[in-house]
Amino acid sequence: MMTDTTTRGLIPLPLPAARALLLAGGIATAASAFLAWTWTSEFPGDLTYTGYPGGLQWLTFIAGLLTTVFALAAYDVPGLRGLIPARNNAPLVLTALGGFGVTWYTVVSIAAELGGLANLEPGGWIAAIASLLPVIGAFALPEPRVSNTDALLKAYIAKPDNIPAPAPISPWVERAIITLATIVGLAVFTYGIDTEYGELFVGYLIVVVFAVWAMHTAGLNDRFSRIVARNRSFTLAMGFAAAIAFPFTQTNDHYANIGVNILIFGTVALGLNIVVGLAGLLDLGYVAFLGVGAYTAALVSGSEFSRFSGVHFPFWAAAITGAAASLVFGVLIGAPTLRLRGDYLAIVTLGFGEIFRIAVNNMDGDSGPDLTNGPNGIPAIPDLNLLGFNLGEAHDVAGFTLGRFANYYLLMVLIMAIVVLVYTRAADSRIGRSWIAIREDETAATAMGINGFRVKLIAFALGATLAGLAGTVSAHVTYSVVPTPYQFAGSTPPNSAFLLAAVVLGGMGTVAGPILGAALLYLLPEKLVFLQDKSLLAFGIALILLMRFRPEGIIANRRRQLEFHETGQLDVPETTTLTGEPAAVTKAGA
Repeated sequence: MMTDTTTRGLIPLPLPAARALLLAGGIATAASAFLAWTWTSEFPGDLTYTGYPGGLQWLTFIAGLLTTVFALAAYDVPGLRGLIPARNNAPLVLTALGGFGVTWYTVVSIAAELGGLANLEPGGWIAAIASLLPVIGAFALPEPRVSNTDALLKAYIAKPDNIPAPAPISPWVERAIITLATIVGLAVFTYGIDTEYGELFVGYLIVVVFAVWAMHTAGLNDRFSRIVARNRSFTLAMGFAAAIAFPFTQTNDHYANIGVNILIFGTVALGLNIVVGLAGLLDLGYVAFLGVGAYTAALVSGSEFSRFSGVHFPFWAAAITGAAASLVFGVLIGAPTLRLRGDYLAIVTLGFGEIFRIAVNNMDGDSGPDLTNGPNGIPAIPDLNLLGFNLGEAHDVAGFTLGRFANYYLLMVLIMAIVVLVYTRAADSRIGRSWIAIREDETAATAMGINGFRVKLIAFALGATLAGLAGTVSAHVTYSVVPTPYQFAGSTPPNSAFLLAAVVLGGMGTVAGPILGAALLYLLPEKLVFLQDKSLLAFGIALILLMRFRPEGIIANRRRQLEFHETGQLDVPETTTLTGEPAAVTKAGA
């Protein structure tokens, strides 16, 4: 597969023994999932059966299987050698650590929850030992190794004309890869939402994090991103197809409720990404625009508790009204404040967010005008009725029953498609390039003829409009609007800190980043109950770790990745082009 250096691993073992131990340990880890790990069914998942894995045992099986597959790829097994394009040992170490982590987490949880190690069956001890074997083998492998890329570069230095161009992949094969990745991604996401207890979700996170990390270090993510870049329209279509398919995989409407809330907050985060990610404006009161859209829709949607109870707009009119109201507020707030920069602008926007919350809390007819019912909010917002289709009722579609939240989820998929279209068009337009120029250096951009104030005001207004559009759906999903959620920070979303963390965590300046960030930050407190009162602490720790190890976000914008890393410190070699191909190979292929 590749030439190994004489550098020894952390554990002094011969290379053949290390590889054999890694492969045997991966197989043993997967096989141990078929043993009984405890004698009582009190531990969630019922791990008492032999021959039939349950709960966390399935995650151990998957982790062991991944370790085995990568170990076989290291042996250059036909059909698997392409799993490690980077030709290094890091993926082997990470998959082994993933299996070890989920297995030992399960063993420790059994002992902690049931009252001691005596509650372990022999199968639990076998699983713990089996998961340790591949870790020993992985850390005994030498690192770094001379890769095929290094060999190609050396050969190019000697005789540049002898380097062959990389073999092209058929467009149909690329689309098949994207389709397969979409199906796997939907299955993984659905499994994470369907987890019924906290222990299973923690194990799921361990396996997913180490698996994705392993694929990244193996070079698979880089290759896949190049395939996506060549098939952007098809990838976007497959992404929305997977989103539409999600409610048909659910039998519990509660999980569809989680999905619709993720889409609502993801849409708002994408609007904030225009302000923060593209234009570089720090807005700490952005959730107020979501509130403006929600309150506007509540006032005109026929609620008997609305100040205008006789008014009942159809949804399209209510959505336009909510988006327009947020647009007006965005212009009114932005016009006098956007001449400020940096921390001063952040303080002003934070003040606006608090003013909005205090204002709607006092518009009860006593402390202020009678408009929002004060702390009681506007309840009893009726369900939407689109073309005779009542979203509040269950409907049978192709043999599947779609409940209330599944109906609203599909509506939010449509709105998300509109928002993504607006975002991508704006980002790729002349005004989008002006936003990026302002973000990089406002003084230089102004000197080049860009009207900084006008450009920033457009970003502020467009971001506010998208948030207001999502707010109109949020009001109908929750049946009511109250002032409490629209604050800077709180234990539950939505709040401005949550939205800003979603953008930064997911990746500023990207489409998928804020959506992924919103999904993670909504799911974690939902699934891990003990984090609900410590969500801000968890967000802070996550952001500190992110700033240290991946400041460009989970899904990195290429320009930001180059900003945060010096040449040679990226996830690609220094001798590669921006597309990721070795410079020598690219030149020869030209």
